[in-house]
Amino acid sequence: MSSDFSPRRDHEEYGEQICTKVVRAGKRTYFFDVKATRGDDYFLTITESRKRTNADGTASFTRHQMYLYKEDFGKFMEGLSEMIEFIKEHKPEYFEQQAHSNEGDE
Repeated sequence: MSSDFSPRRDHEEYGEQICTKVVRAGKRTYFFDVKATRGDDYFLTITESRKRTNADGTASFTRHQMYLYKEDFGKFMEGLSEMIEFIKEHKPEYFEQQAHSNEGDE
């Protein structure tokens, strides 16, 4: 899995987009985008884009997106961290495999 990080630069036009991080994982790509509301409150969009091969051999992409607002950041992080720790305890090999696959990305 590889990742790219692109902070906003003052001279670039992103509209409401402040910062983005792209994480490539096989046929899936995850986009983590920090955006701003008109009132300058930040929120996060998480998008999963999945490549699909059609019967005729052409490729298409399906996208799923969720929005995370400032009032939910803490609870979301807490819940996600709790679930990741649960998986680490019960399936540590998942993280060992991930560490080995990331070695080729460097």
